[in-house]
Amino acid sequence: MSIVVVFESMFGNTRQVALSIAEGLAPYAPAVVLNVNESGARAAAEGADLLIVGGPTHVHGMSRPKSREGARDWEKDAAKNVTLEPLAPGIGVREWMGTLEKIPALCAAFDTRVNMARIVSGAASGPIERALVKHGSRNVLPAASFVLAKDGGLEEGELARARAWGASVGEAAGLVARD
Repeated sequence: MSIVVVFESMFGNTRQVALSIAEGLAPYAPAVVLNVNESGARAAAEGADLLIVGGPTHVHGMSRPKSREGARDWEKDAAKNVTLEPLAPGIGVREWMGTLEKIPALCAAFDTRVNMARIVSGAASGPIERALVKHGSRNVLPAASFVLAKDGGLEEGELARARAWGASVGEAAGLVARD
């Protein structure tokens, strides 16, 4: 089975989660992990059997060009102590999914968001999941959120939780763990 994990990342947290999800999937099958702005991301996703898509939560949902531009302002603020990833803020998951001509049969969605009630913060994973399902994919597990600490990094334990979620995605997709 071909598994592709595609992510959008501004400051590195969503990339770390995507890599941890792939680690969790490793006993089932190798997963290719790609940023939405990497060449080949679209072709890899369209050729996958299972597509896992994630992005940061901006303004209660998926990022938009304006919210990604705001990330540039955060980087300029020395008090925030953040650095943009090399491929940020290119296109986001929202626009990238709009370029897909073929959606794999199976999918899962995740996001990163601030650590507060989801009703307050919103979550990008819900709209990602709905977009994939709307285009004919079947989600194998409910969307997942991984939360950020006040310092801007991930809360303690979130990468372990992402690995466990990745393993759960593999199991829910009907994959059998290899020896």
